[in-house]
Amino acid sequence: MNECRLVGDDIGYCGLPFAGRKVAVVRWYYDPLPTNCVADWVCAGGTGAGYPRFAHRKGPEFGYKNLAVFYGACTFNCLFCQNWHYRWDRMSGAKASAKDLVHAVDARTSCICFFGGDPTPQLPHALDAAREAVERAQGAGRILRICFETNGTMHPQLAERMMDLSLASGGCVKFDLKAWSEPVHIALTGVTNTRTLENFARLARRISERPDPPPLVASTLLVPGYVDEEEVRALARFIASLDRTIPYRLLAFHPAFYLSDLPTTSRQHAARCYRAAREAGLERVSIGNLHLLREDAY
Repeated sequence: MNECRLVGDDIGYCGLPFAGRKVAVVRWYYDPLPTNCVADWVCAGGTGAGYPRFAHRKGPEFGYKNLAVFYGACTFNCLFCQNWHYRWDRMSGAKASAKDLVHAVDARTSCICFFGGDPTPQLPHALDAAREAVERAQGAGRILRICFETNGTMHPQLAERMMDLSLASGGCVKFDLKAWSEPVHIALTGVTNTRTLENFARLARRISERPDPPPLVASTLLVPGYVDEEEVRALARFIASLDRTIPYRLLAFHPAFYLSDLPTTSRQHAARCYRAAREAGLERVSIGNLHLLREDAY
């Protein structure tokens, strides 16, 4: 999205001196299911949605695991980045090929989640790994869902390829919608939200191809002083205009990075945003990170 043109030893806005598909700055680990995922309240791994084609059981997939794949780069520069530590080691971070990643998938791995940072700057690598991993799993008669957690700034054609993989495998694409107002978005992330909203609308057109489990999920971090009920109301209206059934999760904020001086989200703030989202027409709204909510108003 940032249209970087790298020459010689130039470094892109995402912090990478390259944007290849052969290797990526990436790490991975296993999370036992059900895991703390933005979509855990509607996804196959957390609820059994799509059983038996896409889930091993009718409820949470206890006994199985998620392969969490963390890419060490991002097209945003969020002031509140929760995973800011990757910025210090992305130049020296572990580099791996798509095949290295595929080899990490075993018989108890029922889903892969690509996140970060963000998978966007190195998305060809993620797509290659996901495609090969799914082909191997299908050949062995195993379930392997592909999910992406992203800011949605990839090239539209790559966004479609992400959705192709998630739809076919029973996974989902999770968009982090930071703000509706472009000035607020630029203040918080450093860049515009135009591409994010365009790609979200593009992928929303494909929901009817597989309504269950939901292939597209949205979330918004409730940053005190920045992302209030009016921001959420506008985002919810946008989402509802595309499809009222799209799941929308509101996440409590935890102070981090350059916004470490802010408080966590208050219960009153979260409640106002929840009501705004429902009033805007969305049918499925949830509040996440409940343990972070504080009692006093902000």
